Amino acid sequence: MSKKPNKLKSLDFKWILYDVGNSAFVLLTASILPIYFNSLATGQGLSEADYLTWWSYGTSIATVIVAIAGPLMGTLADFPHKKKKIFLLNALGGAFLLFCFWIPSHWAAFLILFVLTKILYSISLVIYDSMLVDVCPEDKMDEVSSKGYAWGYLGSCVPFIVSLGLILGQGTLGLSFHVVMILVFALNAFWWAAFTLPLARSYKQAHSTPPEGSALKATFSRLGHTFKDIRNQKKVFLFMLAFFFYIDGVYTIIDLATAYGTSLGLDQTGLLLALLLTQVVAFPSAILFGYLANTRPVGQLIKIGIFAYLCIAIFALFMHSTWQFWVLAVAVGLFQGGLQALSRSYFARIIPKDQAGEYFGLYDIAGKGASFLGTTIVGVITQITGQQNIAVGTLAILFVIGILIFNKADKLDDPVYAAK
Repeated sequence: MSKKPNKLKSLDFKWILYDVGNSAFVLLTASILPIYFNSLATGQGLSEADYLTWWSYGTSIATVIVAIAGPLMGTLADFPHKKKKIFLLNALGGAFLLFCFWIPSHWAAFLILFVLTKILYSISLVIYDSMLVDVCPEDKMDEVSSKGYAWGYLGSCVPFIVSLGLILGQGTLGLSFHVVMILVFALNAFWWAAFTLPLARSYKQAHSTPPEGSALKATFSRLGHTFKDIRNQKKVFLFMLAFFFYIDGVYTIIDLATAYGTSLGLDQTGLLLALLLTQVVAFPSAILFGYLANTRPVGQLIKIGIFAYLCIAIFALFMHSTWQFWVLAVAVGLFQGGLQALSRSYFARIIPKDQAGEYFGLYDIAGKGASFLGTTIVGVITQITGQQNIAVGTLAILFVIGILIFNKADKLDDPVYAAK
């Protein structure tokens, strides 16, 4: 049955704005930060292969920590009046650390600061995603979630274009590289913080679960109970298992795209412009996926997205030149936002609303845990064989496993509590 698109309300729009804000850090991580880290690392004696390996390991360490902390913070956020406080602590804390990126002069210190920032960013997303159940009703979730990713892609282009202009116009402006990077980090940190505040001012937690006893004890107790109970919730369990595998490849490609291209010796300016094209293509594509969800089964659209990424991973096996990276950038843009957005809203519909923070914490284990597996695979295989193409190509296996398991999950009926 088709659904008519709904007009966005003020809170819907403010929720979407956080995607606009935090996406500046996402695009920075996928583009300028690996290049900046490369300049620090290779300038201090690391080889190109070592640079990619350490960047992969740093990303993996962050995801392991988030996989542990995310569910705990999400469960704590489900208690009354906690969600906004935890969200602000992580979002604004991450923005502040991003501003400080210009301070470390050694590659190892910079990598540590990056890992800490990525942890805060990731936990803020756990809480942010769980807010969706409070922001809008179920029949709007697909559209609002898709528009969040869509406007996030487009909005992140603004600080990225300014940052790129500062870097490329460094000589014309008469600024040193150090001063330019201070401006870049400050701009992106401000962007992230500024678009956090509208949601923080207007959001009110509608669904919550009162703690039994102390908050800390209740957090561990509830989380342990959910870990045991989720095995009996077959649709939720199978979806999370499928998500673990297919989102692995998505996050790994996002996290390592520029590092991968740089290690192949591709032109850095071309790489950055290709990633900008990805954001531009992703904007209408994510919105289209949201509208298609009004007329097509969401599970069908997710399967299309997974299959497309399978093709992208296979294509990466044969990538050796800049024009191929441009093709990869367009292909990723076409399916990245839609797959992420619909996965988020699909999950939000099949979980109990009063435990959204807790469940999205587990969702993050599946996502970030998978990202750890993917980036570790790429790092280890690259270090052993020296062949980045083979390492990235192995992600195709994970997409195959993901689509097979998701197909099983999608055939099951939604849990009864999802309709309450």
